[in-house]
Amino acid sequence: MNTHKAGSDSTVLSDCLEVPGIGFIPVNAFVLHSSQPVVIDTGLSLPDRDFLNTLGSVIDPADVRWIWLTHPDRDHTGGLFDLLAAAPKARVLTTFIGAGIMSTERPLPLDRVCLVNPGQTLDVGDRTLRAFRPPLFDNPATVGFYDDRSATCFSSDCFGAPMPSAELAVADDVGAVPAGDLRDAQLLWATVDSPWVHVVDKDNYLATVQPLRTMAPELVLCTHLPPASGLAGPMLDTIEAVPGADPFVGPDQQALEQMLAGFEPDQP
Repeated sequence: MNTHKAGSDSTVLSDCLEVPGIGFIPVNAFVLHSSQPVVIDTGLSLPDRDFLNTLGSVIDPADVRWIWLTHPDRDHTGGLFDLLAAAPKARVLTTFIGAGIMSTERPLPLDRVCLVNPGQTLDVGDRTLRAFRPPLFDNPATVGFYDDRSATCFSSDCFGAPMPSAELAVADDVGAVPAGDLRDAQLLWATVDSPWVHVVDKDNYLATVQPLRTMAPELVLCTHLPPASGLAGPMLDTIEAVPGADPFVGPDQQALEQMLAGFEPDQP
């Protein structure tokens, strides 16, 4: 994992995961350096990732007050329980459904849970965070938030995009990607991650995008995208186009076997 600053008040803990046939998926966690520090998501649930050690290069885990779990998928929860052990004052922000989903693997200590629903707010000392449901999501417990002090939107999976290389996946800013390539990658990600978007009422869906236009964030921090500064408008245009994009159809068994054959070393 790498770390770098994003905007005035946030640090990115960046990682990525290669998905054959798709690309390199950024997997970010974040630290919001508010007076009551907030960690947003906790990285991949893979044994070779040392989330806590990486976090410790940014902030003393004992100082963390809040862990905002944008949703309880395994690519967001890798370091959660290690962090809870190292951060005795921290509480996990999630939803009732999120806490329930987590309990199917390892129950959260309920005295350290704080339930927050879209539309509610959280005071973290020097600012108020406003929770919202992103327009695109793959888990019913998904809740992002907006920090109006730094004009930063923490969007969970919404706006994600696979990158063509690991270097771009952990880049400091997605502005390094040509605009057309970024649009295509975001459309692909949206159809993979939120396939329901093709069957819902389009007008109802578009209505969920409007609050983010009103929000007008200067910086978007997405779990699956390098930081995006000054790109909220074009990215919102892209996700408005998702219902008309071609649905994603994954590889079948024959394609899988071809992929596996490609991984095999050449025989002497």
